[in-house]
Amino acid sequence: MLTDHVEVLREAFRETRQRHPFTIDAIVVLPDHLHTVWTLPEGDADFAIRWQLIKSNFSRGLARNERISQSRAAKGERGIWQRRFWEHTIRDEGDFVRHVNYVHINAVKHGLVNRVRDWASSSFHRHVKLGNYPVDWAGDQSDDGRDYGEQR
Repeated sequence: MLTDHVEVLREAFRETRQRHPFTIDAIVVLPDHLHTVWTLPEGDADFAIRWQLIKSNFSRGLARNERISQSRAAKGERGIWQRRFWEHTIRDEGDFVRHVNYVHINAVKHGLVNRVRDWASSSFHRHVKLGNYPVDWAGDQSDDGRDYGEQR
C-alpha cells in the first residue's frame, strides 16, 4: 500500500519537514511499513510529532477504503498505520552505520528483491551516488541471504 502511494508519502514528509525540520539519513519504503534514520535539530527530540504529522498528512491523501477494526473506528483512526513506532537514539558512528545498513537491506530481508539496488523506494540509490556504498553492496542474496549484509 505505501509503495502504491509513494508520492503521497513523499509529500507528507515534505509538509512535515517544513513545520518540524529533520534530515532523512536513510529510508526504505516497503509495501506495508517503512524504516528510516533521521537526524533532528540540536535540542529537539520530538519524533512523535513528526510521525503524527507524516501519518495524518499521508492518510488525508488517500481514499477511505481500508478495513478497520471497531476500536480504530471508535477512535476515528484509519487502518493504514500501526499505532506505535520504534525509536532508538544512535550511540556512536558504528551504531549509525548498523542502522543505516539495516534500513537499506530491508527489502532484501523481506524477500521483495534479491539485491538492495533493485528496490526503488530506498535512499540506498542516493547513498551510492554520494559514494557511501558500492552499487553491488550486500551482493545477490538469492543463494544464501543469511546475514543480509548487516554488519555485526
